[in-house]
Amino acid sequence: MKNPDPAVEELEHEWLQHESHHLIRLGDEAYPELLAQIPNPPPYLTINGDPELLHLPALAIVGSRNPTTAGSRNAFEFARHLGGTGFCIVSGLAQGIDAAAHRGALAADAPTIAFLGHGIDRVYPAANRELAHEIAASGALVSEFPLGMQPHKSLFPQRNRLISGISFGTLVVEAARRSGSLITARLAAEQGREVFALPGSIHNPLSRGCHKLIQQGAKLVETADDIVAELAPLAGHVLQKAVESMASGNPPIAVDHEYKELLDYLGHDAMSADDLVAQSGLTIDQVSSMLLILELDGKIEKLSGGRYSLLS
Repeated sequence: MKNPDPAVEELEHEWLQHESHHLIRLGDEAYPELLAQIPNPPPYLTINGDPELLHLPALAIVGSRNPTTAGSRNAFEFARHLGGTGFCIVSGLAQGIDAAAHRGALAADAPTIAFLGHGIDRVYPAANRELAHEIAASGALVSEFPLGMQPHKSLFPQRNRLISGISFGTLVVEAARRSGSLITARLAAEQGREVFALPGSIHNPLSRGCHKLIQQGAKLVETADDIVAELAPLAGHVLQKAVESMASGNPPIAVDHEYKELLDYLGHDAMSADDLVAQSGLTIDQVSSMLLILELDGKIEKLSGGRYSLLS
């Protein structure tokens, strides 16, 4: 084994003085069991945040760094919904789908973990600095690399095995046919984890990676409940509440009075988002977000002309 660099050890010792900074080693009781099972598990992990989150049932959400607006919205809402059912949402803090997934979890007050492709004392990309601080405050930033290590393209595929390895399943939202997200999906399959893919338009180049995964055996996902139903037997009692909620016909998301009012306005007559804005007094952004959540939850369907209708 390579002798540790004294300068790095001193840096780590100083960094660990902060109460939210942690280091766990392979073989420690605190080391996550699923990561210990993968080929070449990291000998240690540095963590900025809550190390207990590494033991929660996790779902990875990954995809393009340059997604469509719909792709970002889907990643956000799937993460928000699934985080609400008990999953810890895992991703890589990259621009695009990764960032949207982390933000969706944070919006649901759900735990989220970002695995980094560099030292934990760095933030990359710089545009996600504020997001990284939010994740560290209520979730966890995790790295297997020494403090001070700069991001490099060769490190991110290595990082991806941890994103898939700690998760019961990996959802790919949008990805080109040659994409780092497909590497994560392949690693997930090799690690014996479930792979899910969100289909899209045949005219969207970012759907082709997902369609390729589906052709190779990934599970096609239309709603967040598709994932809950598939992973609940693996995740155990933590997700039992969500499964019972699905079986009873109740949405596993927390439906507050605004959602109920929106459903009351909608009734069984098809209405547009603009009509619902006029009746409810909510903003178009609020209504659009709520409609997407209700559609993901199987409560409403989108019709031609941008109208929505209740599902019986």
